[in-house]
Amino acid sequence: MNINLSDEAIEWFHKEMEAVTGDYIKFFARYGGSSPLHEGFSLGITKEQPDEMKVHVEKKGIHFYIEDRDFWYFDGHDLHVNVDSTANELIYSYEKA
Repeated sequence: MNINLSDEAIEWFHKEMEAVTGDYIKFFARYGGSSPLHEGFSLGITKEQPDEMKVHVEKKGIHFYIEDRDFWYFDGHDLHVNVDSTANELIYSYEKA
């Protein structure tokens, strides 16, 4: 399982979440909403230190990760993060690993 981020997504984290070198951004399963993978759950993001990282990638000094407890959500898929330039929002897509 991999986390793939476009350059635009990394820039979004810099601007919108004020992420700087050394910060940690967590992707996690949150109750509510829906996703292509699980009805009733959606993907959340937060800036916080990791507890038990399962998947990790560092891009431009920022650490993006998924905790072991949220690994189930991805169901064997890679996470792709991009930006909808019209709405200035993150777009998530999932591809079978």
